[in-house]
Amino acid sequence: MHKLKWNGTDLKTRLQIISVLILLSGISSSALIYLGDLSSPDSAQSYQAADGFVYHAKPEDSKAYIHDLKLYGGKANVFADKFTRWFEGLWHGKSLAFTLAFITISIATLLLIIAKRLSSDL
Repeated sequence: MHKLKWNGTDLKTRLQIISVLILLSGISSSALIYLGDLSSPDSAQSYQAADGFVYHAKPEDSKAYIHDLKLYGGKANVFADKFTRWFEGLWHGKSLAFTLAFITISIATLLLIIAKRLSSDL
């Protein structure tokens, strides 16, 4: 097995290799997560009937829930609840795949920028 020898390489080359490895592993992981997502797109816990149709409904989307949030904490409470639900949604299913891909690309790009700015004599 061929071993990579770090002694002969400079810091710039090492950072470039590490960034490519991070990019490959992160993008492949996010692709596996995206393709392996078997969760249902609608996680409704209740149903509402209106105009002769039955709709999936999440309890947190009801007017009563929003009213109670405003009653107990005002509009800031409603905003905080929506923000919390959005942030929690980033870490499940296909959203997780996109989040992981974004973080991976960001880290790899940052490492490449740092490697580009380093002088080759280090």
